[in-house]
Amino acid sequence: MELHPIFWLYSLIQWVLDTLLSPTPPPPKATLGRPRIAVIGAGLTGVSSASHCVGHGFDVTIFEAGDENSLGGIWSRVNKTSGLQIHSIMYRFHPSVQWAAGYPDRQQIVSQITQLWKKYGLQERTKFNTPVKSTRQDKYGRWTINDNPSLGSFDGILAAVGTCGDPKMPHMPNQEAFKGEIFHSSKLDGKTAAGKKVLIIGGGASAVEALEFVVHTDAASTSVLARSDKWIIPRNAFVDGLLALNIFGQETIFSWIPEALLKRLFYRDLEDLAPNDEGLFTETPMVNSDIFHQIRDHKAEWLRGDIVRFTEKGILFRHRAKGVPKGGPGREAEVQGDMVIMATGYQRPSLSFLPNEVFQEPYQPPRWYLQVFPPEHMRYELLRHNSSTSPILITTSVCCNNCTYVNAIGTVGNYHIGIYTRLLLMFLVDPLARPHEYWMKRWIDMTSFLKSRAPTGSFDFFTYSELLYWFVFCIAINPFRWKWALFVFLGIGSALPKNIVSGEDQIRNGLGMKKRHHG
Repeated sequence: MELHPIFWLYSLIQWVLDTLLSPTPPPPKATLGRPRIAVIGAGLTGVSSASHCVGHGFDVTIFEAGDENSLGGIWSRVNKTSGLQIHSIMYRFHPSVQWAAGYPDRQQIVSQITQLWKKYGLQERTKFNTPVKSTRQDKYGRWTINDNPSLGSFDGILAAVGTCGDPKMPHMPNQEAFKGEIFHSSKLDGKTAAGKKVLIIGGGASAVEALEFVVHTDAASTSVLARSDKWIIPRNAFVDGLLALNIFGQETIFSWIPEALLKRLFYRDLEDLAPNDEGLFTETPMVNSDIFHQIRDHKAEWLRGDIVRFTEKGILFRHRAKGVPKGGPGREAEVQGDMVIMATGYQRPSLSFLPNEVFQEPYQPPRWYLQVFPPEHMRYELLRHNSSTSPILITTSVCCNNCTYVNAIGTVGNYHIGIYTRLLLMFLVDPLARPHEYWMKRWIDMTSFLKSRAPTGSFDFFTYSELLYWFVFCIAINPFRWKWALFVFLGIGSALPKNIVSGEDQIRNGLGMKKRHHG
């Protein structure tokens, strides 16, 4: 089969990225060094973070609540018809990932996660069926999991539990009266909508999952029942990338430009479906091009309003005019259907296994340093050593990668996973690069001030460009981090900064300064 020139170029780019940026997997049964990291969650983020750690010579243990079938996190649980809505060039969760399609499906995504897990020898470093209930740090900065020393002693915690846990399945009035079928949008494998009238409750990302199922199984008609209007952007890498370039991470005086272009070029005759009172940079948009095709072909309809109750033949729905708030007045009418898909999303996984102090207001998630490092775990403690009292630095040792964000324009599965992981490693290895609690909180306050006029909370929405700016600022503000820049951003040259740190340690020890022992 002849290879398309564009895909050939894409394959070449992936090969170059893999060759230049993928850390070298450790040899089998290798003894890796400290700091040792406890990674909580064996989804995409957990596997990627762990592979970066071991690839740079640091030991890890992955703790996963489910069995081996849970490898891949949320991607191991969604429907077989589910796939990426953004282009895979924006979903490179590790440099070694090799996509065979622009928009890979669930099977290929799970396959890439599994290959990465095996390539870096993480099988022997993963404990399945081990839910993490608590994490506790002793006075020397070492962490234990579930108060069980036999699980190991760790220098850092990397939480990778994601944002999608168990499916939300709310009970609605008179639901028992419905004569048709009711399923959650993530539980559609083995089901068919062929020839059926399908009602989709919800208008967010889960609705995209439901729409994929409807398109694949040839439903007779589809009605999306949405309580609010959401921005829908095309499944186009160029457009999605441009929108992520808003470095301010909020609505600006120029936001009307992309909004107007989307209405003119993408919505066109369906402009009434665009939000009237919410800006594009306030909430995660839906990424889907099929829904408008389905509506224009009269195979689907998008209805704005509130569910009153189920009926035997469908749902009694209160249609609201554009601009009328949720729960406002409208016209009630029955929308008939044979199948109801609850696109009601997922429960957010809990971070309650972390110490209580990291949730102290006003610095609770997502209001953390770089959104993932709790400032309350960066402070000086007085410890007894050789009958004297010395100040010992308890390091920034907790990173919650991909599990604190609320809304964004970007991607959860890209290069930032490795950058956050390497920042944690830098903080653990280099005392002079570690941020102090005071300055972590000042960064949070500064970011809150800069985004004080945002219609959302300061950390409730960001773009990928803003995230990259955070990373650059973090490195640039501290000269002792400059030597780590190539390592943090690209995963290159960890040996050089570690050698410099060793020299700095000798100077500090010569001056009588204490260093926390990692051995």
